[in-house]
Amino acid sequence: QVHLVESGGGLVQAGGSLRLSCAASGGTFGRYFMGWFRQAPGKEREFVAALTWSNGLLDYADSVKGRFFISGDSAKNTVDLQMNSLKPEDTAVYYCVAGGPYGRNWFEKTRYWGQGTQVTVSS
Repeated sequence: QVHLVESGGGLVQAGGSLRLSCAASGGTFGRYFMGWFRQAPGKEREFVAALTWSNGLLDYADSVKGRFFISGDSAKNTVDLQMNSLKPEDTAVYYCVAGGPYGRNWFEKTRYWGQGTQVTVSS
C-alpha cells in the first residue's frame, strides 16, 4: 500500500553532517505521519524523529534533539532527516517509516517500513 525508499546513508567522521531522504509512493491512507527509526548493532530499534502532516507536529528522541532535524515536502511525498554533529553512537541502520494516528507510541503507530540505509560515524 505504501512503499518507502531511503537514500543518503554513508560514512562520515564524528562531528560531520549527513542528510537522509525518504520517498513515498502509494496511497496517503497509511502515512498520516512519516518519520525515522534506527537500529544499532546489538540494540533494539529506536525512534528518532517524526513529522505529522496534518498539523506539522515534529517530534524527536532526546538523544538527537538539537542535532537532527526532520522536514517534509507533501507535494513531492518526501521526508528528509538532516543529521548534524554526528557521534559514533549514531551509527545504525536508519529506517523511514509511515503510519497512522493511533497507538501508544510511535512504534505502535507505524505501519510501513523502508528497507533501511546504513549510517556509519567514525571516531
